[in-house]
Amino acid sequence: MRALVQRVTSASVRVADQSVGVINAGCLVLLGITQEDDDAVADAMARKVVGLRIFNDKHGQMNLDLEAIEGSVLCISQFTLYGSLRRGRRPSFMEAAEPGHAKVLYERFCAAIEKEGVACERGQFGTHMEVKSVNDGPVTFLIDSAELERPRRT
Repeated sequence: MRALVQRVTSASVRVADQSVGVINAGCLVLLGITQEDDDAVADAMARKVVGLRIFNDKHGQMNLDLEAIEGSVLCISQFTLYGSLRRGRRPSFMEAAEPGHAKVLYERFCAAIEKEGVACERGQFGTHMEVKSVNDGPVTFLIDSAELERPRRT
């Protein structure tokens, strides 16, 4: 699983000219899922996102998490995060999960965010969406579940 996390002052998503999700301060999360991902990965990634200390304290230091700023998450399913550009000019999406599997884990991730006490707005899975955001900083991180499983350097 990969999560592209952007610190935002606001973000929204529209489907067919209708608003389906809006947040103020918080994180816009673009979420990519592979076939190997499971519930445990979704839960761990949600905890990681909620716990990120990427918001400024009164001294301008990134010391605060979503709970501290009373922020929320707008989560958008993004299979293109697993697009391979190794060969040629057209991306290959062989690593991305099949839609049925991905939708279940996308919903699991969003529910796990909410279980951590953070509001989570959602895009509409499998549809063309218009996503707007005001990136704060800009501050953007890529979290890869495969990296989280590696041992720490000593």
